[in-house]
Amino acid sequence: MTLLLQDSSPAQESWLTNRRVAWTAALIILAIAAMLSLRLTQALSVKKAITNKLPIPTVSVTQVGVTTVPSTVEIIGTINARYDMPIGVEGDAGRISAIYVEAGDRVKRGQVLARLNVSVLAPQVTNLEAALEQSRAEAELADAEYHRALAVGASGALSVEETQRRKSTSVTAAAKVKVAAAMLAEAQARLARADIRAPSDGIILTRNVEVGQTATPGGEALFRLSENGDVELRGQVAEQDLPLLKLGQEVSVKLTGTSTIYPGTVRLLGAVIDPQTRLGTVRVALKPDPNLRPGAFARAEVTVSNAERKVLPQTAVLTDDAGSYVLVVTPQNKLERRAVRVSGISGNGVTISDGVSNNEQVVATAGAFLQAGEVVKPVLRDKGAS
Repeated sequence: MTLLLQDSSPAQESWLTNRRVAWTAALIILAIAAMLSLRLTQALSVKKAITNKLPIPTVSVTQVGVTTVPSTVEIIGTINARYDMPIGVEGDAGRISAIYVEAGDRVKRGQVLARLNVSVLAPQVTNLEAALEQSRAEAELADAEYHRALAVGASGALSVEETQRRKSTSVTAAAKVKVAAAMLAEAQARLARADIRAPSDGIILTRNVEVGQTATPGGEALFRLSENGDVELRGQVAEQDLPLLKLGQEVSVKLTGTSTIYPGTVRLLGAVIDPQTRLGTVRVALKPDPNLRPGAFARAEVTVSNAERKVLPQTAVLTDDAGSYVLVVTPQNKLERRAVRVSGISGNGVTISDGVSNNEQVVATAGAFLQAGEVVKPVLRDKGAS
């Protein structure tokens, strides 16, 4: 019995020692975990404190407003004379002896623009004038002799045959007068056509003739005249836009490189569509102006309708791979990303067809530097400002 007690005592002591080691290790692990938990709690507290100290960004916002947006049709073309009249030689060919106008001069109907050499025509007219006078004198003499024959014929002093001969001579002389007058009128007309005259009031557009040049009928026009100085825009519009235009619609015309607006009205719409370009022609009547020179390139806009559209500044609409979007400020002053559909661009900004509601606040500028969910301090700018 005593021997058994002595043998079990060392085993019991070994078991107690192992328990003490296990408890000691557990206590050490618990202490380490407590220390790590304390450190983590302190770090989170410091981070939260730092975050709370960061200032809230102030952003400029605008309210979604409804604006009347005009729907326009653009016309592209050139300025032309409304009635461009070529002027050339009407009669015989001849050499130009004098020119009296230059391009840009305003002329009156019948004004002499240039003159052909008349060194041959003028003597012919003089010769025919003399021939006409001679024929008239002979006709008067023949007529007088015929009347004397009638006076003495009743007394039998002259025979009937002589009276008839004098009558025939008188009629022949009168006919010769008519022939001479006709020849003189023809020569005078030919001489008159040596003067190249303006067919109407207007402005000389071009002068393609020099002194000494030979001008021929049917050749190149010597002058081009804009009748009454009227000008118009001759342009083209897309096939789908042509039905939107009406005669008498007001048009705003701008020359390339200038900001001056020249008012006009639609005066003529083309009857056909070009099968190659799918464009139709339009003519816009313009008031005469020294700056509206034929050949100048111009653009015109016609307002065909007005519609109510939501408008935002161009800087408020952002774009990325997902499409167009805006940053909307919620009632809690948090940013919310909102996809929008852009329907066009107007003078007031970008027109939006879907994605935002009236009077919502949208970040107007610097939206690319902000993120959805971020808290901001909104500052409202003028509604609808662009």
